[in-house]
Amino acid sequence: MSERKVIGFVGVGVMGNPISKHLIALGHDVVVYDKSEAAVKAMVEAGARAGKDLQDVVNQAPIVFTSLPTPAVFTQVLTGPGGILEGQAVKVVVDLSTVGSRATGHAGRVLLERGIDLVDAPVSGGAAGARAGTLAIMVAGRAAAVAQVKQLLESFGKLFMVGEQAGQAQLLKLLNNMLSSTAFAITSEAFVAGVRGGLDPQVMMSAINAGSGRSGASQDKFMKQVLPGSFDFGFPVGSVCKDIGLAIEECEALGVPMWVGNTVRQLWNFAGRQDGMQRDMTELVRSIEDWAQGATPPKA
Repeated sequence: MSERKVIGFVGVGVMGNPISKHLIALGHDVVVYDKSEAAVKAMVEAGARAGKDLQDVVNQAPIVFTSLPTPAVFTQVLTGPGGILEGQAVKVVVDLSTVGSRATGHAGRVLLERGIDLVDAPVSGGAAGARAGTLAIMVAGRAAAVAQVKQLLESFGKLFMVGEQAGQAQLLKLLNNMLSSTAFAITSEAFVAGVRGGLDPQVMMSAINAGSGRSGASQDKFMKQVLPGSFDFGFPVGSVCKDIGLAIEECEALGVPMWVGNTVRQLWNFAGRQDGMQRDMTELVRSIEDWAQGATPPKA
């Protein structure tokens, strides 16, 4: 095992919880902070230490991981009053969130002025990938800082080195999530149409997965969460809406017309407003089934 380190972890929810457990498994002293007392308690039971507050964490740990829900929360935690920027011990921040290149780039510049490196490292693979340690980790940051945390990152996923500028990995992650949510949306519409047309769901999805229509949605989420009826992928509709919104904003800022992306964004936002932003993203199928009830089924 490598030298035992004090590592901070801020945000130990759906993704932060299993990821921080991999760091504990390496034998490191992991000190955590989250606004949720239940989330902190779960980590203490797993072998972490509870920080009194955010400042307590960044005053102890030279390396601090963050897994945060929105750009606003990210900005507050990293560069706001009482945030990581004011930490006495922290030298490298590894951000696993999906918050967009603008927020990340700004935070990276502000932190660097205080001698703190920001490693931009958003992850893909969901809670199941976090638990299994098989996440795809897109990494951007200064080479020396990345080298300090490379082994830690490799404990829970495969690294894809994007560049040295914080924010570059965010763009790649947003493009990935936009593709993922688009694939799930169109697969849901096709699935509901097939069922309404009398196709056996299992046979239909098996055929699609053996043919040219297959995707990560059809091969993974439909087989593991939709067909079994568990709808527990672990990623809420609200997060899909946030990510695809950020993705489209960045693509349009680069001069790319987003005809398909904007349509898919409207679908997800409508589903969230109608049926709840906290529902699991795989429950979009149920929303489409409900909407289809008012449609005229095809004639035999």
